[in-house]
Amino acid sequence: MSRTLLLNATYEPLAVVPIRRAVVLVLARKAEVIEHGEGELRSERQRVRVPAVIRLTRYVKVPYRRKVPLTRSAILARDSHRCAYCDRRATTVDHVVPRSRGGRHEWSNVVAACARCNNRKGDGLLAELGWALSRPPTEPVVTGWVVVGVGRLHPAWAPYLAGAGHGNAVAAAS
Repeated sequence: MSRTLLLNATYEPLAVVPIRRAVVLVLARKAEVIEHGEGELRSERQRVRVPAVIRLTRYVKVPYRRKVPLTRSAILARDSHRCAYCDRRATTVDHVVPRSRGGRHEWSNVVAACARCNNRKGDGLLAELGWALSRPPTEPVVTGWVVVGVGRLHPAWAPYLAGAGHGNAVAAAS
C-alpha cells in the first residue's frame, strides 16, 4: 500500500496522501496515526510503522465544493461499474434521454451502460424500447469521493469511509 487516508480532526475523509507525506505529518505532530498498515519505513536512526489512516490534530476548514464533477470515471464509480439496464459490467456511459432528443448532460440523466445495451438503445427512449432502469441515477454526495480513482483501498479505510455518504465510491475504487 503506497497511500494513506487522511482524516480531518472530526474524522471526515479529506484526501488520500502518499505514505511519505503521512509520515511527515505524524513526525511533525500535525497528525496522529489511527490505523497502521503493513511494513515500516526506516532511516539510519529511526523506524516508523507505515500508517494506513491518520487524523489531523487540528480541524481544517475545507473549502465548500458544491458538486462532484460529472466525468466518465465518476459515473462508472457511482454505478459500481454495473450497467443500469442489464446489470452486467459497464464500460461506457449513456444518456437516459438522448441529447439528440433534448436530454441534458447532468447526473440525473447519465448512467453507466455495457457496450451492448448502449449500442442497442442508440437514441431511443426507454418507453419506446420497453426498458427500465435498475436504479434511478442521482447526483453523488461530495463527502468521501476523495478516494475515487485511487485504485485498491486499504481494508483499514472502510470504517472511515462507510459513513461518508458515498457508498458506491468505495466499491468502485476497490
